[in-house]
Amino acid sequence: MKITILSWILRIGVAVILSQTLYFKFTGVKESIYIFTALGVEPYGRIITGISELITAILILIPRTTLLGALLGCGIMVGAILSHLFVLGIEVEGDGGTLFALANITLLSCLTLIFLNKDKLPNLLKLKR
Repeated sequence: MKITILSWILRIGVAVILSQTLYFKFTGVKESIYIFTALGVEPYGRIITGISELITAILILIPRTTLLGALLGCGIMVGAILSHLFVLGIEVEGDGGTLFALANITLLSCLTLIFLNKDKLPNLLKLKR
């Protein structure tokens, strides 16, 4: 029971964090354009990242696909964290490090979800008939 509650808290938290950034990516807010321009992938990187985060948020909320969503979320967040560490810096456009902190929280949440769902790893790629 406690694991189920923890899982739902983490899943909802990740989905909320990923979903709240979609507005900035899809509407082309100046901070978002700055980030993806600095990374050299504006506008396509911004749009593809937004779509990937939307798919991840949906997958993570569906119990049957939580593991896949958490794996995708880890990949996206590792990319975000590395971008902060090697290109953008911890603080971006005066945000006080908020985006970096949210990326770390999301990564840790996704890693925990993978651990909680580790028994499903062998079946991840098997198709049901």
